[in-house]
Parts: sequence; C-alpha cells; structure tokens
Amino acid sequence: MNTTSPRRFTLVAVAAGAAIALAGCTADGAAPTSAPVAELPFGATTPAASGPVESVTWMLPAEPATFDFDIDSGAAENTVFANVCERLMAVQPDLTTVPGIAESAEWVDDTHVVFTIRSGATFHDGSAVTADDVLWSMQRHAAEGADESDEYANVTAMEKTGPNEITVTLKQRDAIFIQAMAGNGGMVLNPRVVEAQGDDYGAPGTPDACSGPYTLGEWKPGTSVTIEKAENYWDASRDVLADEIVFRWADPAAVVNALTAGEADGSYLDSPASAIPLQSVDGVSLAQGPSTNAWVLLATERGALADERIRQALSLALDRSGIAKAAFGDLAQPSKTPIGSGAWGYERDAFEAAYDELEGAPASPSEADLEQAKALVAEAGAPDEPIVIASDGGSVRNVVSNALVAAAKSIGLEAEITTIPSAQYGDFYSDDAVRGQADLFSDEYYISKNDPVGFYKNGASTATVNFVGFADPEYDELVQQAFAATDDVERADLAIELQRRWVEATPWISVSQSPATVAYSSAVTGMPSSAAYLYYPWAADLGSSEG
Repeated sequence: MNTTSPRRFTLVAVAAGAAIALAGCTADGAAPTSAPVAELPFGATTPAASGPVESVTWMLPAEPATFDFDIDSGAAENTVFANVCERLMAVQPDLTTVPGIAESAEWVDDTHVVFTIRSGATFHDGSAVTADDVLWSMQRHAAEGADESDEYANVTAMEKTGPNEITVTLKQRDAIFIQAMAGNGGMVLNPRVVEAQGDDYGAPGTPDACSGPYTLGEWKPGTSVTIEKAENYWDASRDVLADEIVFRWADPAAVVNALTAGEADGSYLDSPASAIPLQSVDGVSLAQGPSTNAWVLLATERGALADERIRQALSLALDRSGIAKAAFGDLAQPSKTPIGSGAWGYERDAFEAAYDELEGAPASPSEADLEQAKALVAEAGAPDEPIVIASDGGSVRNVVSNALVAAAKSIGLEAEITTIPSAQYGDFYSDDAVRGQADLFSDEYYISKNDPVGFYKNGASTATVNFVGFADPEYDELVQQAFAATDDVERADLAIELQRRWVEATPWISVSQSPATVAYSSAVTGMPSSAAYLYYPWAADLGSSEG
C-alpha cells in the first residue's frame, strides 16, 4: 500500500476463521479463490513467539510525517502507532473486532448507540482513561477537517450520559459505526497531553497521548523512531515480549537489502513485489494474510476524465494482467473492483458471484473490449489535451503509468506521464493544486472494514475522495440504505448494487489487489501476517523464535 493514502479504518466483526482470505484471480478475471497467489504461508498470524527479545529493528516504507492522526495518517504512521494508541473497539489479526477501551457498545434504539468505557485503563502518564477523555477524543476526530471526520458523518450528537458511558446520536442506524471505532476515528487520546503540546502535538520531540502496550520513545528525524515497552501497562493479560522496536525507513529496494544483509529483523512490505527476491534468501521468512488492499487509478477534477465514457474506455483497454506480472510477479492479481476481497466478511458467496458477473474491467483486453473502448471514445470525443498520469518514479507506479499510456494509445487517445516527488505525492488527497497537475494518480487504497459498504461510500457525491465529481442521486440513496441495513443479506444486496454502479461509472479505475505480506528474520516471529498490523498492537506479539 502507499503510505500516503487517507485511510478509513473500520471493521465488521465476522466469526473467527471466516473465509476472508484475499487470493488469486484467474486469467479471465474470475472472482478471487480460496488459495493465495504464491506458495507462501497464508493466514492471520505467523507462528507464535517462544520467548522475549530485547530489541527489534523494523523497516517502514517511509518516514512518518506526523503522529497526530487527526491531521493525516498512512501506513508508516499506523504501523508504528498501532502499538502505542488504543481505540474504543479493537481489531484482531483475523480482521474481526472486539471491545477495546469500550468494554461494550450497544444500540439501544435505531439512532442511539451507548459505549460503556472500561474501568482500569490508564494512559502512559498514569492517569485513568475516563469517559470525559473518550468524549473529548471523539469530538476531536469528528471536527470539521479532521482526517477521520467522515466516520462521524451520520452523528448528530455525542454526550456523556453516565460515569462510564458515552451516548452517540445518529441521523439513522449505521451498520458499521461501532466497527468504525476500531480505527483511527475511535482512537482514545489523553487531552491533557495533547493540549499541553498545542500545535506541536504529533511532531518529533513530543510525547504520545495514548494507553497502549508501547510508548513513543525517541524520534530522530530522518533516521529512526523508537517505541518502548510501556511500564505498568494496564492490560495484564497481554504479555509484551519485545523491549523496544526501532523503526527505520527506506525505499523498497533498500528494505530488501536490509533484510537480506540481516540489518533489519522484519518489515510489512509496501509492495508484494519486494517479496520476490526475498524468497531465496536464507534466514528470511515470508507470509501473507487477508487484506482489503487494491491498487487503483484515481481520476481528478482536472477535466480530461469528466466524461465517464473516457474513464470506461481506459478501463476496458488497461492490461491488468500485464501490470500484475510486471509490477508484482506472482504476488498480486488483476482486479475488477477497487477493494480487495478481504472486505468480503459476510455473504461471501454472493459477493463472489457478483464479482464474476462484472464487466468493464477485463484482466487483459480482448479485441472486442478495445473496439468497445474505441466506440466510447468516438461517442464522447477525445480530450483536447493529452491525458496526464502522475507517477512518483517508483517501480510500481511507473508500471501502472506506462500501462495507462499504452492503453490510451491503443484506443486513439494521447496520454503522458508527469513525475511528482514522493514527498508531495500524498498531497493529491488534500491539495487541489497538486491534483491540478494530473488527470489520474495511482495509489494502493485500503480500508480496515471487511464490509464493502465501507469502501463504496467513496462514490457518494459528498465523499471527500470523489474528486472527479461522480454524482448519482440513486447511488447516494443506496449508500444511506446500506449503512442503515443491519441484516447481512440485505446489506450485501445493497453493496453489490453499489459495486455494479461504481464499476459502470468508473470514478476510479481498478487495477490489482494483493494480500498483506510480511518478511521477517528467522530470529523473530509472532506478529500478524494480515493487514491488522495497521491497527492491532502487532509488536506486542513479536518475540524470539527460540525458547
């Protein structure tokens, strides 16, 4: 995944062992199967640790930008602070949710949900986590402009209604709101620490404001971030084995080199392609697990792709199989949809059948696909200027960008690549001036929800990432109906209709999907191999592979 994407962190609980494994597509674009793409161990976790370890060096894909998650967050930030901060609900390695700082969450009627706050939880400064702290945190996350404010879109009021009780009032029943509190929108902060830091909170040199099994140690800008085992961590049931985790960062090739040379103990790989050279390295293990990750091409408001027929034509002409092979080897697969099948946490058979029926996003374009695409271009009229696709110069984005240029050329359109520095690439989500430089930008987008509704809300006319301005009143109404549908069969039907409309309108062009991939030395084990590492305190399970 790209570390710059905005993240919408929620999960819908499913029974342990549910069939949510992300797996391979066949060449004709059939639905993902029940087996992983490559012959790697596949599951929610790596083998359990046997003993403690003093220090672990872990590689990130980039340096964290901030640890104030109401400003921004990506893979680097979340990989670190999944171990430091806790949330009202808690993600598990198998992508289910359980109570977290809230010992319970209950709908008392169609528009009111009550969170009962757990007694005994403490922040790292020793102060108790109270309902007042929780309410303050939720209000901060819900504030206009906050990175997680969209998780509170249906909320009309939040108030303390008992010594350990927060009641949230919503416009309508929201089938995934409770699960949303397992993500950054449910992160519980110590307001006294945050307010003491002011605008500096989350920057190097400032303390964390959290309650998790690790505390933020030293952040050496440009070099490393260290987290340390929390003294007197409140949850005595968790046995934290690693005394400290030292995070360093590098580009994918340098991460591979560090693992190969034994200079690092592990990494959640930013791209599954990085696992290819590691498969033959002695002393390095690889594992994959469930994920919702998908590489996509996001259309901007710049104008060339305002006509959905041009977007449809490019989707029809894109060689997804070629991208998957060139960029990821055998560790990714073409995708018709912009969300990985790890999101199919319920009614999986229905989602698989609906996926098979989707048209407009072939694995490899046939002659008929190209002729249909050319007809769409002729009907819409080619843009006056070449279509501009952004890349940051990285290997995956270069492959995707070149494939898009080739697809455009094959149907009579002109396209060119513009290179945006990696440090600025994430600004595509927040800066319309940056988006003004390109008609499309590629990214790996993910959610922690194993519920497709949690993704397809991005097609609503009010969605902050609906840059191209896709607007369909019926789609908006379906989103509202899906959020209100607590019956799984009903919600799956609505999600499938949203999926069909999304693929037809193509506000983003789907490219590929892949499992989460972790590489680790033979000296350590125990961490999740699923995408839970972005929210779950994975380092607390990490330890020595030897007794």
